[in-house]
Amino acid sequence: MIESDFIIVGGGTAGCVLADRLTACGKFTVLLLEAGPSDQRLHIQLPIGYGMSFFNPAVNWMYRTEPEPALANRSGYWPRGKVLGGSGSINAMVHVQGQPVEWTDLAEAGGSGWSFEALSAAMNRARERIEGADVSQDTHPLCSTFITAAQEAGFGNEADLSKLGADGVGHFRIATRNGLRLSSARAYLRPALKRPNLAVEVEAHATRIVLEGRQAREVHFIKAGTAMIARARREVILCAGSINSPKLLQLSGIGPAATLKSNGIEVLCDRHGVGRNLQDHLCIDHLYRSRVPTLNQQFGSITGKIAAGLRYILLRKGPLALSVNQAGGFVRSRSGLAAPNMQLYFSPLSYTRTAPGTRTLMRPDAFPGFMLSAQPCRPTSRGFLEITSADPAMPPRIVPNALATQHDIAEMIEGARLLRQLAATSSLRDVIEEELQPGSAVQSDDEMLEDIRQRASTVYHPVSTCRMGRSPDTDVVDSSLRVYGVDGLRVVDASIFPSIPSGNTNAPTLMVAEKGAEIILGKSRSQ
Repeated sequence: MIESDFIIVGGGTAGCVLADRLTACGKFTVLLLEAGPSDQRLHIQLPIGYGMSFFNPAVNWMYRTEPEPALANRSGYWPRGKVLGGSGSINAMVHVQGQPVEWTDLAEAGGSGWSFEALSAAMNRARERIEGADVSQDTHPLCSTFITAAQEAGFGNEADLSKLGADGVGHFRIATRNGLRLSSARAYLRPALKRPNLAVEVEAHATRIVLEGRQAREVHFIKAGTAMIARARREVILCAGSINSPKLLQLSGIGPAATLKSNGIEVLCDRHGVGRNLQDHLCIDHLYRSRVPTLNQQFGSITGKIAAGLRYILLRKGPLALSVNQAGGFVRSRSGLAAPNMQLYFSPLSYTRTAPGTRTLMRPDAFPGFMLSAQPCRPTSRGFLEITSADPAMPPRIVPNALATQHDIAEMIEGARLLRQLAATSSLRDVIEEELQPGSAVQSDDEMLEDIRQRASTVYHPVSTCRMGRSPDTDVVDSSLRVYGVDGLRVVDASIFPSIPSGNTNAPTLMVAEKGAEIILGKSRSQ
């Protein structure tokens, strides 16, 4: 039996923030349980190394969705971090706050405590630890060509895409510092590890939360094949992410009664919203053969790899210190919109010929190539996830329900047309030798929609499966992130968003974690 004041389940983006903030005052003891290993691995700390984590079961849950009817019955691949730092240790590090509309959603769901002013304070605290690095001087020269092309197409230049309300195109800022990945494990947890009131157990897979009456009191977990128990004097805090937080709730008897009963689990708290309201971003890529060299030539040759390696070793700069998502922006695909509805990505690299089940960024296509991508910011389709067994080792059933609304279909087509508009500008036309995918034969809306169904994929931003809101019948947590119907149990991670943020979810999740820590500390200090 391990006992502490707080038990944090999940050492990912949010869990590392809470481990730091809850131990800083020295008043409380905290146990952090992480199912995966430490993040002190070269391929995690090296920014470009995230390609090696993409299909690595040692640090990645490697989830698969159910076949999606709207996407040609394809099963989507959903990587999720299983390592300290969570998905923030295996992602592409793009650091953006998105648009103000999602802050409005949080305020409507959470009330005055989630006002713009309150969230601004939480985001400022997060930015003190993790602020996107300006790497524009190191990006590939084709990024400037893309930015010029976007300006030709009528879009403005945005000097700081990481700021709230970014509007226009530019270079992405990424979560790095001194040429190394800057996850919450590095920025928050690493300094906190020196404190005697913080204990961290890695490779500790939580299997169940045990209630005493209505009070969450124990977390059962498995470490090195041994069943263990941790006991919380104050609270259990779920930070396991949008897949594993609702999964663990359901395994613990907290969730839709029908789902629990069908898997032989006693219903302790019938909460219909657990695992529901799932949202994610869908993206379409257009791939081009280039007339000028791209990162393909740098990563695809021995001399290029040696040069990149030396530059990184000596200066901590160059392509090894970057993401391949080097430029992009937030734009409007049509006139009359109050805010951008589309996020663009530009990657000066292509890897269309890699074998299935790989993402070898350091072994790209032999020819020069690059990608333009469009992601609608605010899809309206919602799916769900549910356990299929009482066995904690079994993955949940994930049903994204992509393209379930006409709004989402129309915006995906608009996104594809926008990529064609950019490619037709004189700046990009001069460097494009051929559109490889979808190819010039695809022209009509119907043909573009069919291409989307055949090729579009997630950008790995699942949210809202433990949604915050005011209705216990449909929502999972209240404005204090407490699970409805259970005492001493909160959820603090990306699963609580009422709706999907407009862009990449890492920075908004840091904000939620900062806000969650503030709420928990405020309550605890008053007791």
